[in-house]
Amino acid sequence: MPLFEVETDSHIIITWAQDNDDASAVVTDAYPNDSVIRMTKRPRDTWVISKSALGLAGSLDVCHTARDCLSKAEGDKVHAIRLYMHETGVDLEQARKVIESNMVMGW
Repeated sequence: MPLFEVETDSHIIITWAQDNDDASAVVTDAYPNDSVIRMTKRPRDTWVISKSALGLAGSLDVCHTARDCLSKAEGDKVHAIRLYMHETGVDLEQARKVIESNMVMGW
């Protein structure tokens, strides 16, 4: 099944679909208020994101403790923040910043 990149006014969605109509249906189903701006059938069945395009050039400051807390919390940000506070002893604001920044890096 082909891989499609669908850009809307608010999102970029990567999805497998039989054709353009099926890819549009996925977008409409998930984001009914979005309008499709661009749709591209990818030439391969993989997707690569350039770290430099996301502004992540150079080394990343990944916090393994934060990522472990996110894993234990099964992606629940609030629970992960609580776990991180318990593990490290930092305050709420610092824990929130660390957990959120690690979520952005693709937990």
